[in-house]
Amino acid sequence: MKENEIETIILDKAFEIHRNLGPGLLESVYEKALEYELIQAGIFVVSQVPVPLVYKEIKFEAGFRLNLLVENKVIVEIKANDGLAPVHFAQTLTYLKLSEKKLGLLLNFNVKYLKDGIHRIANKL
Repeated sequence: MKENEIETIILDKAFEIHRNLGPGLLESVYEKALEYELIQAGIFVVSQVPVPLVYKEIKFEAGFRLNLLVENKVIVEIKANDGLAPVHFAQTLTYLKLSEKKLGLLLNFNVKYLKDGIHRIANKL
């Protein structure tokens, strides 16, 4: 499956979750719900994926954690904030670069209409 096909499935499930739960819950609730929905759809997904990082001679076993890694191709970062700051976009792009992935979705579930909380971030490898 290509990244765009995976993205479509992720977004379909995110819309379903937002319709059923609405805004105002913890990020962990949306993360677990999206993981569940993707697994039910037969999609391979891993949550809280530790990604090692090396800075000079220092090796971090878990330099950061991805909220969800879908089909080992698409990173999903989930937020439930009143608004996203520029750092959220930069963080997602950094995760893409360091994990050598092409596509990331930054999803903020704390919005009235989920379409306003969807941000696609591409890494030009």
